[in-house]
Amino acid sequence: MQIPGAGGGLGAVLKNRFLLRLLVRKEIHVRYRGSILGLLWSYLKPLLQFSVYYVALGIFLDLQGTTENYAIYLFSGIVLINFFTEAFGNATRSIVENRDLIKKIYLPRELFPMSAVWVSAVHFFPQLLVLAGACLIVGWRPDVLQLSLALVGFLIVACLAAGLGLLFGAVNVYFRDAENLVDMILMVVTWASPVLYSWILVSDALGPWFFLYQLNPMTVAVELFHLGFWVPTLEDTTGPALMPDLLGLWVPIAAVLSLVVLFIGQFVFRRLSVNFAQEL
Repeated sequence: MQIPGAGGGLGAVLKNRFLLRLLVRKEIHVRYRGSILGLLWSYLKPLLQFSVYYVALGIFLDLQGTTENYAIYLFSGIVLINFFTEAFGNATRSIVENRDLIKKIYLPRELFPMSAVWVSAVHFFPQLLVLAGACLIVGWRPDVLQLSLALVGFLIVACLAAGLGLLFGAVNVYFRDAENLVDMILMVVTWASPVLYSWILVSDALGPWFFLYQLNPMTVAVELFHLGFWVPTLEDTTGPALMPDLLGLWVPIAAVLSLVVLFIGQFVFRRLSVNFAQEL
């Protein structure tokens, strides 16, 4: 027998897909209420972010001189990182921000962080279209395997963001410090994976400890996105474009770690969700 008030796990989200769609629509409507540009902000914000990084790193520090098609390299990583940071951050705040709804009626609590991840995906796909268009301009010629691996990278990030969002979203109900901790994590996540720079720089700096950097699922996911969007734009793909043992070793490890985080997040969320209404 299920404990009254306990969450039904992610299975409850699948059984309540209609409610999930309603929550996603509500979140998008509330976010852009009174906004003139609406979803256009999904294009403008990442383009501004890209411009700042490209000028500062690509031009001022001349990374474009050492990385072929640096603009594509940079933007493909930014698109994926933006999805993670938005999904993780919004999922963490989702329970507290929906306190009034949670205290009035019963809904599977997992719907709220999962709807936050879906809203982030809605914002992700316009950015993906801009990235694909830019890639086509510089001669993008991906094969099916490369596109499939880019999809794997996205799924790794989605599982990781959902798991961490469930975990910290539940903890945040009891300890609001969790939200501040997440903000600190999101401040450094862009620099903790090869988005702005090449993994070769990290390998040279860390030496035999480079495997610790590779254990980060975000590192692997960003490299898979580079494989799907940046590598097919290169004239010479025989060089050390991607990390060694990426497909044979680190992709399976990253996938397993993301699933473990998702399982832990769901487990903790289900245990703590029993008293959400009282704590809120």
